[in-house]
Amino acid sequence: MSGAALPVLALVIWAASWALNVFMTGRERAWPWVRYAVPALFGVTLLALWEIGVAALEISPVLLPPPSVIAARIAGSLPILWVDFLQTFKGVMAGYAIGCGAAFLTALAVDRSSFLQRGLLPVGNLVAALPVIGVAPIMVMWFGFDWQSKAAVVVVMCFFPMLVNTVEGLRAADHMQRDLMRTYAATYGQTLVKLRLPAAAPFIFNGLKICTTLSLIGAIVAEFFGTPIVGMGFRISTEVGRMNVDMVWAEIAVAALAGSVFYGMVALMERAVTFWHPSQRG
Repeated sequence: MSGAALPVLALVIWAASWALNVFMTGRERAWPWVRYAVPALFGVTLLALWEIGVAALEISPVLLPPPSVIAARIAGSLPILWVDFLQTFKGVMAGYAIGCGAAFLTALAVDRSSFLQRGLLPVGNLVAALPVIGVAPIMVMWFGFDWQSKAAVVVVMCFFPMLVNTVEGLRAADHMQRDLMRTYAATYGQTLVKLRLPAAAPFIFNGLKICTTLSLIGAIVAEFFGTPIVGMGFRISTEVGRMNVDMVWAEIAVAALAGSVFYGMVALMERAVTFWHPSQRG
């Protein structure tokens, strides 16, 4: 196809996608699958425009490879991508579990202690503002080059967002509900389990969802500063030096897919646990 026809083709694809999306969005009640088809169609449209734009503007593959080249690289490098994914996600899952679990337990302690409320939370805001690019090399020096140092970085990144959300959630139950539990002579533990934790569940899951993305970012950045010869961050930094930008984009695509699946799993858990909440009923 000639270069002059490519912009016209891009305009036609965009207009057709726009019209089809508008048509489908008005029929979500009749066709429940539309809620998934609309974002999928939008994503496919962006990929098509990306492919056409690279060809029309004659952009060098070193600067921006087209999606077809990235897809070919993914298909030809599945064993490497799988090993990198496993190495990185060992640190992600370990750090996510430790960081979120420790933050939840700490939030229960903060809820019981006014001293911790006034002392720990302000320090938490300070620590949460620390740049991961500064924390990562320190953790690599402390815990070595394997996945343990990446898990340590993930713990640092996940702990305080999860802590703040859980503490805020524990305050969600209003005074009338707490007074009602007192009239029943409920203990702190009974009030916590039957009232305050259910009320805090949307906040807790909000923290868990935030930490899914933070954990993946932290682990990949940490791998830039030292890792075995596998890992998504290691591969990205190495292939950039070799000018293999298609492999870099392949790792980015795998990371985006893994992060989306991780987030989606937590969101499904949230829907199952907090089905009673207005946001889920809607």
